[in-house]
Amino acid sequence: MITILFRIVEELLNLYRWVVILAVVFSLLHSFGVLDTRNRFVWTVGDFLYRLTEPFLRPIRRAIPSFGNIDISPIILLIIIWVLQMFLGRLYQAIAFGDVRALVL
Repeated sequence: MITILFRIVEELLNLYRWVVILAVVFSLLHSFGVLDTRNRFVWTVGDFLYRLTEPFLRPIRRAIPSFGNIDISPIILLIIIWVLQMFLGRLYQAIAFGDVRALVL
């Protein structure tokens, strides 16, 4: 049962990582004029990605200094997701196999 929970959380983190990457690509394509947000489908996809990523990106943007037009908050969010995945893997190993040494960095 614990394995299923950890796998679900890990897959959700993987899925969210791809959502962040898609949001970055969408933002770049929109800013270079490749995508036209007057198209209803394009606008809906952009709004969906914005609503999924903005609650996690906004606190990161407030915490880091501004670099002008360069937004590094998605990179920081991807690093946070990666660290969470590593921690969950070690936590799973400690719980499932009783290996407490897995929690020590």
